[in-house]
Amino acid sequence: MLIALDAMGGDHAPGPIVAGAVQAVAADPQLSVLLVGDQPRLEPLLAGVAHHERLPLFHCTQAVGMEESPVVALRKKPDNSISRCWQLLAQQKVEGIVSAGNTGAMVAGGLFLKRYLKNVRRPGIATVMPTLKGPCVLIDVGANVNPKPEHLFQYGVMGSIFARHILQRPQPTIGLMNVGSEEQKGHDLAKDTHALFNGSPLRGQFIGNVEGRDIHRGAADVVVCDGFVGNVVLKTSEGVFEFTMKMVLQELLTALDVEREKAKQALERLTHRYDYSAFGGAPLLGIDGVCIICHGSSGDRAIQNALGVAANYARARLNELIVKELEASPTTGSDE
Repeated sequence: MLIALDAMGGDHAPGPIVAGAVQAVAADPQLSVLLVGDQPRLEPLLAGVAHHERLPLFHCTQAVGMEESPVVALRKKPDNSISRCWQLLAQQKVEGIVSAGNTGAMVAGGLFLKRYLKNVRRPGIATVMPTLKGPCVLIDVGANVNPKPEHLFQYGVMGSIFARHILQRPQPTIGLMNVGSEEQKGHDLAKDTHALFNGSPLRGQFIGNVEGRDIHRGAADVVVCDGFVGNVVLKTSEGVFEFTMKMVLQELLTALDVEREKAKQALERLTHRYDYSAFGGAPLLGIDGVCIICHGSSGDRAIQNALGVAANYARARLNELIVKELEASPTTGSDE
């Protein structure tokens, strides 16, 4: 199992990125990580580490900055670490790629190569969200901001497979993000997507429209939306969670002066449990291969977990299941 890791991507690269790779290969004896980046900067970080033979280097001279225009950067910097990762995947030299770098560049790299699975019209980024009933999948959170109904339907198919095999939901339910639960609510995109689900083999899993507040209640195992809405929901949830934890901690520490340290430790455990790094990253579903997109501020724990998710994804052969189910769906074919 060889996964390519963009060692130059992320707010704090390459130190925590390489550290996460070291931890990942130590935890999984069948995993090797190809570190893609500036070799002179990476080699010192590997000095004296265990399992060095499972941490090979692939040298490239450029990197895409977090604030750079994705398309412009990919064109002007042909030897960048993101493009090299995608090329390695396209050449089938690795089974997956992982990056905490520029998300737009990661998605653009995949779109440029058009390495879609058979019958997939547009790939979508799936992220795992915490709920009162366990984790759920939110898709799409940024890959496709102007989707068609067929794209959203396929996100439901791919999200359902992910929930079944990665989140262990035997019969995952699917909800469509909307401004109300009634079937007639929403714009044409929502109404047409709703009709597609109701007329498909997934109608038994489809529970209809769900609202933003329903996500963390655990109303559905898979929540489908366009990339613009999904990205806003994801980042709003992150911000609200951070704000709430800080306010709760402040109030508890004031009220529980005697048990101050215990209260602080309890809240830190809660924050740690629902932190994005616990899962590691968001898979870009629908491409031929495995691609995990990590948070820009990912540390070693997040990178380790993202590499583990990439390996598990590849071993579960989810792409084969996606192709099989889409062949039986009412939305196969090209919409170019």
